[in-house]
Amino acid sequence: MAFPRGEDLKVTLEGAAKNYRAVWFENGRVKMIDQRTLPHRFEIVDFGRCAEVAEAIRNMTVRGAPSIGAAAAYGMALASLEELDLAEAARLLKASRPTANDLFFAVDHMLRQIDLGCDLVEAGDRYADDIVQRCSLIGEHGAALIKNGDRVMTHCNAGALASVDVGTALAPIRVAWYAGKRIFVYVSETRPRLQGMRLTAWELANEGIPHSIIADGASGHFMKDDIDMIIVGADRIAGNGDFANKIGTYEKAVLAKELGIPFYAAAPISTFDFSIDSGQKIPIENRDEGEILEIEGVRIAPKTSRALNPAFDVTPCKFVEGFITEVGVLAPGDIHKIRGGASDF
Repeated sequence: MAFPRGEDLKVTLEGAAKNYRAVWFENGRVKMIDQRTLPHRFEIVDFGRCAEVAEAIRNMTVRGAPSIGAAAAYGMALASLEELDLAEAARLLKASRPTANDLFFAVDHMLRQIDLGCDLVEAGDRYADDIVQRCSLIGEHGAALIKNGDRVMTHCNAGALASVDVGTALAPIRVAWYAGKRIFVYVSETRPRLQGMRLTAWELANEGIPHSIIADGASGHFMKDDIDMIIVGADRIAGNGDFANKIGTYEKAVLAKELGIPFYAAAPISTFDFSIDSGQKIPIENRDEGEILEIEGVRIAPKTSRALNPAFDVTPCKFVEGFITEVGVLAPGDIHKIRGGASDF
């Protein structure tokens, strides 16, 4: 999977006619789809310095845990070409955002490649290719859970944009759709940055997968009667199965448990952080209050009001039916079996 695709998408994508990954390395520069401009403009940006990649991660030009990891891997490759202190480059990249484990995993992976004497550009390409392959396997394992006619809810964007290509939470939906299963996707808008409305819906529309965008506050209304399963992504999964994902995930998981709706998190092994034993130790990023108080730079809240803007919440593992990974669907009690497996990247 890559974006954009199909001659009939020219209007939607404003003339873009080539297939892209979310992030890649070309001619000495890191290139990526600018996720801040979608769905209105399809733009490619590129960077030649490690510090620029760190800023692109910070300002969410690139977002989604696996894509952030790939961008960081390429950032380390740029640092090697710039002949920078690679330990300092690693610290700079790791400081760009605090929650997604793939960022830290990717940087540490690249540091190990240095010790092995590897070319970091080639190592970055291998890392990105490996993520795509793992996401393809997530799609295959997860699609087996989806029945013909199922109505599936998502939250935030965990598609190709977030995962270099293919996706995590959207991967099973794609595989099921192309296997001929007639499914319908409920896309929660995902306030305040609207990644569900802007990005997930854009991906589904590009591939003709039936869907509707719903307000976050309407989730319970539809879950009561219309939802057969929920699949979300994850930014960090603790050793006990508690996991962080985009704000608003926790409440969906609690209600899903109450209503008997299977709730799954899809993520590669690189998202698991076995250095922490519970979700209480996952750092939660707090973003600028302007994301709440303004829409496209226009203030919509009273001038004297302030806002709280956590970017993620933590869902306890007791609300999770299973984790869809590249090695299969794991019950929360079974994730200890993959401890150490991420080092095989």
